[in-house]
Amino acid sequence: MKTIAISGSRRENVGKRDAKELRYEGKVPAVLYGGKEQTHFAVDAAELKGLIYSADVHFVDITVDGATTQAIVKDAQFHPLTEQVLHVDFLQLDQTKPLVMEIPVKLTGTSPGVKTGGKLVQKLRKLRVKALPKDMPQYVEVSIEPLEVGKSVRVRDLSFDKFAITNVAEDTIVSVTTSRALRQAEQEAAKEA
Repeated sequence: MKTIAISGSRRENVGKRDAKELRYEGKVPAVLYGGKEQTHFAVDAAELKGLIYSADVHFVDITVDGATTQAIVKDAQFHPLTEQVLHVDFLQLDQTKPLVMEIPVKLTGTSPGVKTGGKLVQKLRKLRVKALPKDMPQYVEVSIEPLEVGKSVRVRDLSFDKFAITNVAEDTIVSVTTSRALRQAEQEAAKEA
């Protein structure tokens, strides 16, 4: 799993007025929890761009007043109109406890069903993965090599050694459906026969 490093400064005052002043200065109020005590701090909004506005998932090394802690982004709140980050919650990692994260799906291979005119439909772009922090993958690879027209890959079809997928077993990740052009070709072939 890739790691992004950010640094922040501890917040002395916690409240609406203080948070508003921080945002006016180009900073984002944040909280780090999951350890012995919560840490309230502020971080530059520019440092969060690669972390928040990305499809990838990262671990975060947070440095506040000289102390570095490894964490993940648990929640981010956005302004309803400007999509500006208003607040970020970080969860401190414990290397001995498993955690659950939404990990992106990466499709690999070429589907024979798509080559014959089928349409590839990806229903799930992320999967909930439960693993220890050291075993957390950057992405979940799903092979589409065996997919013919009308076939699909479900969560139950995947199995991994170091992590588990906690989505519903019947959920479809990716499938190959009959495209309109293929359907028309089949109908024309049936008319001729």
